[in-house]
Amino acid sequence: MTDIARDIDAAAAQLRATATPAAGAAPASAALAGTEAPGLIAADDERYNATLVRRVDQHESLGYFWVRFDEEPTPFEPGQYMTIGVFVDGKIVQRPYSVASAPGVAGETGYEFYLRLVMGGTFTPLLWELPVGHRMRMIGPKGKFLLEPDDDRTHLFISSGTGNAPFISMMRDMLAAGAPRRAVFLNGVSHARDLGYSDIVENWVASGEYPVTFIPTVSRPNDPMNADWMGRTGRVESIVAPVVAELGLDPGSTVAYLCGNPDMIQSAEATLLEIGFPEEAVKKELYWPKGKEPRGVAGAADVAAAIDAAEANADQ
Repeated sequence: MTDIARDIDAAAAQLRATATPAAGAAPASAALAGTEAPGLIAADDERYNATLVRRVDQHESLGYFWVRFDEEPTPFEPGQYMTIGVFVDGKIVQRPYSVASAPGVAGETGYEFYLRLVMGGTFTPLLWELPVGHRMRMIGPKGKFLLEPDDDRTHLFISSGTGNAPFISMMRDMLAAGAPRRAVFLNGVSHARDLGYSDIVENWVASGEYPVTFIPTVSRPNDPMNADWMGRTGRVESIVAPVVAELGLDPGSTVAYLCGNPDMIQSAEATLLEIGFPEEAVKKELYWPKGKEPRGVAGAADVAAAIDAAEANADQ
């Protein structure tokens, strides 16, 4: 079991222990209605050690959040995650999320997270209500989803939804160090408007600042919301083999990193192994313990969705 899986297992146990609201407490958000989640968010608490310092909404259910420690930042490596939370009815409600920012800016701008609002979820509806300046608790880092040192292989980053966050952190850090590694970056979403960080990556491509080939894809090409989409279509795992072939990627000189929903990871890994990638050249992170995989969650790269779905499916 990976570190993040252990944290989610613990968070799920915590959720079971704290599911009963205090007498007379009203849900803090309409999105929490019917979930029996506690709902009085503490504006301040002596256990808070960080602040929500910035927020940018991509649209109503996707956003970028920056949380900064009160004291000196805790060092982390790209690909690791932090756990952020608030106290609700006196008890912590928290979730682990991959950091999207580079380690070098943590003291100045904080730790950046790219998150999806999970309607009816446990944590993200609370986060969506917080104003900039609200106090929070943040702990970490944890995780072993890391780049190999001095690795001159082509890096194939495969992500679905908000699973692109750790790859943005990795590329930002390598760029800051003046040592970018050639990368092919695949990101699959349902709708074109869900493509996070596309402006940043496309600017890297256009300027040549970072040697990356960016290949986004949408899985619902016939949806009216994608009427103007002219790029690739299909789930991201379905384009892995064609992209490897088109770009002439050699399995012996390419390392693949997978982050996103579990079905994508399983399918993409199987494809990579079938086309000749050594098992040790396929890196992935499990977001939940074995046997508690969520079912039926769209965009399950959002860890909060994974936890909530795991809880919902616990007795099935």
